[in-house]
Amino acid sequence: MQLLTPDHFTDYELLDCGDFEKLERFGKFIAIRPEPQAVWPKVLPEKEWEKLAHIKFVPKSSSSGDWKKNKQMPDQWDVNYTVKRSAKSTESYNLVFRLGLTSFKHVGIFPEQAVNWDKIYSFLHNKPKAKFLNLFAYTGGASIAARAAGADVTHVDSIKQVVTWANENMQKSKLDNIRWLVDDALKFVKKEIRRGNIYQGIILDPPAFGHGPNGEKWKLEDNIQEMMESVLQIVDTKQHLLILNAYSLGFSALVPENLLNPFAKKHASELNIGELYLKATSGVKLPLGVWGSLKKE
Repeated sequence: MQLLTPDHFTDYELLDCGDFEKLERFGKFIAIRPEPQAVWPKVLPEKEWEKLAHIKFVPKSSSSGDWKKNKQMPDQWDVNYTVKRSAKSTESYNLVFRLGLTSFKHVGIFPEQAVNWDKIYSFLHNKPKAKFLNLFAYTGGASIAARAAGADVTHVDSIKQVVTWANENMQKSKLDNIRWLVDDALKFVKKEIRRGNIYQGIILDPPAFGHGPNGEKWKLEDNIQEMMESVLQIVDTKQHLLILNAYSLGFSALVPENLLNPFAKKHASELNIGELYLKATSGVKLPLGVWGSLKKE
């Protein structure tokens, strides 16, 4: 099992986490946000957190809240991430993300996913005819990493405003021609099965709970089996990279392993599993979900 964390995200830093909160730097600005995984005490003193933070998210309910500004800062700003083929490679591309203060505590990126952006960029590089599919695609980090590598990219998310946000990130990153779709992920995959479409790259990052654009209900433990059985039908069996992320407090990395293992055995695909995490400057490590991947060059 592999424990993975970004190692060159200079515009992001986890400063500390604990007592169900995290202290993070996004570019020049520092935020305090809720974090259900941080069940241990904070390392830095509370006064230090308050001194450093520009903003703090104050929940009003389980799904929304308000931002309290302790220092002056804009409501929107940009951060950069350079995708690389490898640590030693000079082949890279600068991705630009517009961040913003939403009522759902998010700011526009999941920084731990940067390790997957590098995987995608590396795999798809010099494969100009490769097709890439991003499901539950959010603001498009994986989509623009794939497009930067030259792939034909399809981006699927159920929320129109988030797809618009992802399009803005594409333009800021000086890229074009990503196919944007506001659709239910499972319904879209089933349509692709009927069409006979296959993909050389697929990533999916399904939420624990969610809804499609027409109110379709999604619950990870109830729907993940059907989703993966469907997704595996549109994978190119000769050449592929598939990444499944699962951010759920109750999921083990053995869950993606069991879901992907039959395909791996049948098609001689390399199967890996592990956890994503962020290491705080204070020393503590924050777990942020399990993953499984299939790879065949």
